[in-house]
Amino acid sequence: MPTPDPVLDAVPPLVRKASAWSWRLLVIGAAVAALVWLIAQIQMIVVSVAIALILTVLLVPAVERLVRWGAPRGVSVAVVLLGSIALLGGVLTFVVTQFVKGLPALGGEVTRSIAAVTDWLTEGPLGLSRDQIDNFGQSAIEAVRDNQTRLTTGALSTAGTVTEIVSGMFLVLFTVIFLLHGGRNIWQFVTKIVPAGSRERVRDAGRAGLGSLTGFVRATFLVALVDAVGIGVGLLVLGVPLALPLASLVFLGAFIPVIGAVVTGFLAVIVALLSKGFVTAVIVLLIVLAVQQLEGNVLQPLVMGRAVQLHPLAVLLVISAGAVLAGIVGALLAVPLLAFLNTAVRRLLSDEHADEHADEPEPSDTKEPGS
Repeated sequence: MPTPDPVLDAVPPLVRKASAWSWRLLVIGAAVAALVWLIAQIQMIVVSVAIALILTVLLVPAVERLVRWGAPRGVSVAVVLLGSIALLGGVLTFVVTQFVKGLPALGGEVTRSIAAVTDWLTEGPLGLSRDQIDNFGQSAIEAVRDNQTRLTTGALSTAGTVTEIVSGMFLVLFTVIFLLHGGRNIWQFVTKIVPAGSRERVRDAGRAGLGSLTGFVRATFLVALVDAVGIGVGLLVLGVPLALPLASLVFLGAFIPVIGAVVTGFLAVIVALLSKGFVTAVIVLLIVLAVQQLEGNVLQPLVMGRAVQLHPLAVLLVISAGAVLAGIVGALLAVPLLAFLNTAVRRLLSDEHADEHADEPEPSDTKEPGS
């Protein structure tokens, strides 16, 4: 029987429990802080691999279909990648061409809108003079001139990231190639560091998380496409300049849940206001709100499914954290990462080990990744 410790017995049980929890939480917090610091040091690599994983789950069905039709896997990967790059290049070329063609018309519309606003300011209820308006414009020009050095420095800093962007693009490309060609073997190889008793559970958790990520990315792609088509058709019908480039921005913005589509939709409203006036801007706003309601109340519950449903508060918090840590790219990748971790951690901590993949032939542990 252990000897009673009068000092320990004098400490209330609540204090003992709090101290026991405190040092454990401190250790966990230190580990999390170290992990965040490490990710920040290799941010470009982490972001590139995350983007490559998202692209892989979009492209792997096409690769698997070609393989089932009898094509070698290497040829299938090459065909799908080259086709995707060609499609993306064609879309970007089309969008840029439309933007260049529509910019002069937008400039003319903005000039007329500014003239109309100036007339309203001078002849309307405010009764401003031309001198007051000219002084305001001159002040704006002087403010830009005074901050020219800062703006130039920012531009040079942005230009300095071109090398990193190009490096990241090549890293994404090569990562996608290897993941499409032998992603399962890579996962088998990586999980060898896990103790043998827990290895299969970790592998199953990874498969479950990847399945959730796949469903999330495909559903988000469909939702983004519907958003872009709905808002783009509305802009075309109303004759708003740059309708197709704006629809493309809506498509890209929809990949950032909650806030992405709102920001790009607001940009479409601003362009409509500058080019077509207040009434058209209100109609565009109603179209954006209608599309958002269709997305939130019909498409999201229908195509996401219960497996990838995330609480709106968790989505907002993780987007904010991603934006703080990695800017726009962090906001873009935060929710897919949450979808993956939500399912993977639940499967990892579940009492029953899933055996849905038990009948799948596993590659031999002697194979190298990418083989």
